Amino acid sequence: MTRTEQFIGEVEEVSAHNYHPLPVVISEAEGIWVTDVEGKRYIDMLSAYSAVNQGHRHPKIIKALKDQADKLTLTSRAFHNDRMGPFCRKLTKLAGYDKALLMNTGAEAVETAIKAARRWGYTKKKIPAEQAKIICCEGNFHGRTTTIVGFSTDPDCKTGFGPFTPGFEIIPYNDAAALEKAIDANTVAFLVEPIQGEAGVFVPSEGYLKKCREITKKHNVLLICDEIQTGFGRTGRMFCSDWEGVRPDIITMGKALGGGVYPVSGIVADDEIMMAAFEPGNHGSTFGGNPLACAVASTALDVIVDENLPARSAELGDYFRGEIRKADIARVKEIRGKGLLTGVELHEKARPFSEELMHRGILAKDTHGTTIRFAPPLVITKDELAEALKTIVAVLGK
Repeated sequence: MTRTEQFIGEVEEVSAHNYHPLPVVISEAEGIWVTDVEGKRYIDMLSAYSAVNQGHRHPKIIKALKDQADKLTLTSRAFHNDRMGPFCRKLTKLAGYDKALLMNTGAEAVETAIKAARRWGYTKKKIPAEQAKIICCEGNFHGRTTTIVGFSTDPDCKTGFGPFTPGFEIIPYNDAAALEKAIDANTVAFLVEPIQGEAGVFVPSEGYLKKCREITKKHNVLLICDEIQTGFGRTGRMFCSDWEGVRPDIITMGKALGGGVYPVSGIVADDEIMMAAFEPGNHGSTFGGNPLACAVASTALDVIVDENLPARSAELGDYFRGEIRKADIARVKEIRGKGLLTGVELHEKARPFSEELMHRGILAKDTHGTTIRFAPPLVITKDELAEALKTIVAVLGK
C-alpha cells in the first residue's frame, strides 16, 4: 500500500464522506507548486477555490503569521486588540466603505450580510416585522449553513436538510427583468455573485450587474455582491463588480482575504447600513477580528496591492483562455471566465480529465459534471502558465 493509499484510507475510515476529492495527498506547498506525500510536484490550478490568490505560503504572509503568533493570537471581542482597528481601516479604505465587520468563513460573511439587510429593512425601510424578503439567483453558491442552503437550487446542497428559513425568492441568473419583477414592498436586498463560480464559472452578460444596480437603487433595495471567490484580484479587478463600475451596498468577502493561511471573512458597508443593523450583543464571533487573523489579512492585502495581482490576473487570464480557444478542441463546448478564473465546459463528464491532469502534474477540479475550473494562484508567471497549457491542451485534446 502506498502512502497515498494509507492517508486516503484513513480519511475514508474516520472522516465524514462530505467531499469527493481527487486521489492526491498534499504535504507541502510553495508559490504555485504543491508536493504530495510520494514526492511528486504539481501546479496548483485551483488555489483552494481562490483562497490562495497570493500563492502558497507567501513569505511575507507567513512572516506576519509567525510574528503575530509570538505576541498575541486571541482575545475574543470581550476586549480590544491592537491589530483589528488598523486592519479594518486598511480594508475599508481599499474597498471604499465606511465600516467592516469581521468574521471567519465565507458562509459567516453571507449570514452577516443577510442579517444586516434584514435589520436595515426593519429599521430604515420600515418593513413590517418578520416580512423582509431577499432575492437570490438560480445556480447560486453562497455557503452551506442551513439558512443558505435553503435558497440553493442545487439538490446536493439541500436535500434532507430542511425545514428551511423563509424570506428568500429565487429568480433566474443574468435576468435583470426578472429581478425588477420580483421586487415588492418587503424586498430588502438582492444577493448575487458577479460571476457564479461554483456553478461552473458562469459570466453574466455585459451590463447585467450595472442594470441590477440601477434597479435596486430605484426601488430602495440593497445590492449585496458575494465576492468571496471573485474578490481580491481573481477576476482581473480588485473586486469583480469593478468591471462595470458598480458599487454594491454590501460586499461579502473571504477566501483570499486570509492569504491562504488563516480563515478570515467579513462584510463591508457604509454607516447607514452598519449602524442601523448592529449594536452590542446582536451579532458577533469569538474568533472574528482576532489579532492573528488581522495580522495575516493585513499582509495578504499588501501583497495583492504591492504585487499588482489584479492586473496580472487580467492579462494572464485573457492569455489562458485565448490559448485554449486557439487549440480548437472538439470536446470543449464553451470557455468562460474573467481574469484567472476560467471554466472549461466539455461535451462529456469532466472528472476523468481532472484525474488525467492530476496524473500529469496539474491539479484542477471538475464541477457540476461537465466543467473543469482553472484558477491558479495569481502569482503564476506567463512561462509557468504556458507550460501548464501544454499539458491541459494535450489532455483535453487526446
